[in-house]
Amino acid sequence: MEKKIQKVADLLKKDDAKVTFFVGAGISTSCGIPDFRSPKTGLYSNLKRLQLPYPEAVFDIDYFRRNPKAFYTLAEELYPGKFVPSKFHYFIRLCQDKRKLKRCYTQNIDTLERLAGVKDEFIVEAHGSFAKNHCIDCDAEMETEELKKQMKSKIPTCAKCKGYVKPDIVFFGEALPAKFFDTWDEDSSSKMDLAVVAGTSLAVYPFAGLPAEVSKDCTRVLINREECGDFKANPRKSDILLLESCDKVVEELARLLGWEKELDALVEQGRKALKDNKLHIPATEEELEKKVLEEAEAIAKVEREEEAKEEEEIDQLADTLKNVKVDN
Repeated sequence: MEKKIQKVADLLKKDDAKVTFFVGAGISTSCGIPDFRSPKTGLYSNLKRLQLPYPEAVFDIDYFRRNPKAFYTLAEELYPGKFVPSKFHYFIRLCQDKRKLKRCYTQNIDTLERLAGVKDEFIVEAHGSFAKNHCIDCDAEMETEELKKQMKSKIPTCAKCKGYVKPDIVFFGEALPAKFFDTWDEDSSSKMDLAVVAGTSLAVYPFAGLPAEVSKDCTRVLINREECGDFKANPRKSDILLLESCDKVVEELARLLGWEKELDALVEQGRKALKDNKLHIPATEEELEKKVLEEAEAIAKVEREEEAKEEEEIDQLADTLKNVKVDN
């Protein structure tokens, strides 16, 4: 095992090395978040109390329209702010800080990559996340604080149309974000030295198909409890299999790279932030700019509506005056 990890470390030590991560629920289990399919501890095996027709219904958009309570019962347990990122999340952050990170494709909806400090430009949330929320009918956005406030007493509903509001998590029956496809088209055709697949069973497509599309010149690394996906179906001679827990692998990697103290410091900062209730996702410049533009557009819309109303009243008054008969 140590020799294999040393190979990964040697690749990362190269000055211009670029690593792309493909991660799943297994990198978050050490944070206390259940994965989906592990016996007894997996998310689906713990959903019996919700009396669902089938476990996946909790993430089915048609079922959500009929019974949103099931999802929000579960959402209270998974909502960001209750969990500290794992060592693996902070290792991704270190790769970013060391200018080694090309991209992080994640199946996870917990936003822990963001909480660890990975910037928006590096993250592709294939299945969406809790970062934003929209009405399922009119697509109006709801601020996260308002959503959390409503969750305490009722199902969050849209102020405009009274439709149900949900986080921007991709449910069964919904399309994946365009960013997923657009970014992968760009990344798959450009330089990638290392492709690290971690904590995923590679069972859900199209995400599961990404490692198979990685260039033959790129070294693929699987960090997981067992072989899966293309690593099992179409293994390559250059593949490196590290069948161990995700955190243990990055602990050793950090030691071999000389990043151990930095990794431990980031983990400690995260724990302190959660304790002080200061763990949050900072808004990106793009998000702040978008919010300003949306507010400006909302003001302009109100002004346009008021102007249109005034013009309509003037027209009505003019029509009335035309019909007034004046006695001579």
